[in-house]
Amino acid sequence: MPSLSIGAAAAASGVKVPTIRYYESIDLLPSPPRTGSNRRSYDAADVRRLAFIRHARELGFEVEAIRALLKLQDEPDQSCAAADAIARDRLAEVEHRIASLEALRAELIRMVEGCSHGHVGRCRVIEILADHGECRHHQGAEPVALAARTGS
Repeated sequence: MPSLSIGAAAAASGVKVPTIRYYESIDLLPSPPRTGSNRRSYDAADVRRLAFIRHARELGFEVEAIRALLKLQDEPDQSCAAADAIARDRLAEVEHRIASLEALRAELIRMVEGCSHGHVGRCRVIEILADHGECRHHQGAEPVALAARTGS
């Protein structure tokens, strides 16, 4: 692959031009060499690295985890235990989020199904939203976690 402009690297990797510049600024992507006219010049390795970062971001990995994964990728002879640990941590985060979303879904279903579709004065949705104690979603939640979610 010949050298590519930033626009061509963006098209080839699926990463937008401003994002490529951002990745360079935070050292996820090394600053590329410049042409005589001071334009960035990318190669196939840069495009692969950008695609790796994009895919990791799509899977929800944080920048620091991606940085660690890239460092591991740059040293292919070492054990993959660290990469596995990073992926397991991400999986645990996703599983926690899924459990939280399932509890939220159950509460919203309960709230909607409890509504008699009469007047607002007797609306179960309004009652539950007005009285936090009525919300099963937060029952048993730790006070600190609850305060973080509600902004109090």
